[in-house]
Amino acid sequence: MSAPQISPRLDRRMVLEGPVQVADGAGGFDLSWAVRGVVWAALKPGSGREAAGEEVRVAETPYRITVRGAPVGAGARPRPEDRLRDGARVFTILAVTEADPRGQYLTCFAREEVPA
Repeated sequence: MSAPQISPRLDRRMVLEGPVQVADGAGGFDLSWAVRGVVWAALKPGSGREAAGEEVRVAETPYRITVRGAPVGAGARPRPEDRLRDGARVFTILAVTEADPRGQYLTCFAREEVPA
């Protein structure tokens, strides 16, 4: 008999955003973000590091963000390159996988970058 699985405590309301290319009026595109929905999540930080950004140094912290499961292709399922927003905090999603054998929860491996 297997041990009962403990459900994660999804106590943080986060906005799921997806990248959208918007014409810049000069023949190119700018990257914008479209809201895809709201999810409840549990955040677990990893150990941070400092890295060089495009113009400034940034502090990077990896996170494991757990959300409710959704089938592959569903609009509510986070994808790599999407991001989760918690107020002014932004978490870029790097990978997504099922957190449990039944797929009730997903783990989003994400990174938060903050100017150092």
